[in-house]
Amino acid sequence: MAIQRRLSAWNARQYGRMGIVLVFAAIGAAWLGVASSGLLTWLFTVLSRPSPKPQEILTFRQVVQAPLAVIPLALIGALLGALCGNLFLELIDRLVQKWDRMHRGDKVTMVLAVFLGIIASIIPVLLVQYLNADAVYKLFGTLVVTIGVIVMAVYVMQSIAEYLPWNRGRPTGRRTGIKLLDTNVIIDGRIYDVVRCGFLDGQIYVPGFVLDELQHIADSHDSLRRQRGRRGLDVLRHMQGDFEMEVRIHDKYAPELGDGVDARLVRLAKAMGADIVTNDFNLNRVATLQDVKVLSLNDLALALRSNVMPQEALTLAISREGNQVGQGVGYLEDGTMVVVENGRSHIGETVEVLVTQVIQTERGKMIFAEVDSSEGGHDGNGDSRKPVKPKPKH
Repeated sequence: MAIQRRLSAWNARQYGRMGIVLVFAAIGAAWLGVASSGLLTWLFTVLSRPSPKPQEILTFRQVVQAPLAVIPLALIGALLGALCGNLFLELIDRLVQKWDRMHRGDKVTMVLAVFLGIIASIIPVLLVQYLNADAVYKLFGTLVVTIGVIVMAVYVMQSIAEYLPWNRGRPTGRRTGIKLLDTNVIIDGRIYDVVRCGFLDGQIYVPGFVLDELQHIADSHDSLRRQRGRRGLDVLRHMQGDFEMEVRIHDKYAPELGDGVDARLVRLAKAMGADIVTNDFNLNRVATLQDVKVLSLNDLALALRSNVMPQEALTLAISREGNQVGQGVGYLEDGTMVVVENGRSHIGETVEVLVTQVIQTERGKMIFAEVDSSEGGHDGNGDSRKPVKPKPKH
């Protein structure tokens, strides 16, 4: 039954389109058929050299008024009318599809703008009617004034759309380049250096609820949390003094609904068309699923780490023992951990190791290596431990 209803609706739509095209074709055929005599006579007069005599023009007019001369132009008019009908229907379809995709707030704004434009055009139209001009010019002036006022009203209403009550809290549908800072990325502190170096452009915005959470952490009874909160507040103070940063201005787009700071941050980013700067893995996933762009400083740090390949030799200071028997652990300059097999006996030494395996995880790279058998390493004083190779005998 559902398929039959869809087929019936489709057939009705096709019949409707065919009827409109036929109407346009009939109008085109009638218009060009009626105008064929005058059009052909004009062409005859323009193309004839020397200029034809009045008797010749009259004779030509009588010839082109014959049905056999009118029918070809009427057919051409029908084809042109059908083409105009198709173009008209395509334009209507595009407008209808655009209207269906519009947010309900935009629909209300558009209807209200057209209504206000018509009301505002009454006085200019009355002035046009009082002009001493032909009726055709008055009609043309009335159409121009009315359409112009409506266009101006639509432009004004769209420019203030974000302040209208039915548009509050709705997504903008476009990215504005504004960067929303999360609580943990502020506490992290690296955001200041990233902005200072110019790797984070656009307006920086700190929501009021993020600032309240920082204040709550700074007032915590736990000394570690209190220290973290105060460090975040210090970072914000330095950023506000050195860069352009806004606070609390746009929080109205994400009112308090009791759904937590992270959810409110995502709603605010969608409403503003902004990007979220965070180090929170869970917030990153949730925001990405809702088509919000996330900039993670952890991902940036991982991308900037040196690329180590298997079978590559490294000079590494082994600082502690590993989890497995005989393993030692060292760190590269960027903080990447290197697990060295049979490196326990070299703890506190700087040795040459050979990379055997590189594993990429969500938290970064895990590098496994072993002590290079051809190198004895270096002790803490820089003395070489390379084995002495015997001289070849001649």
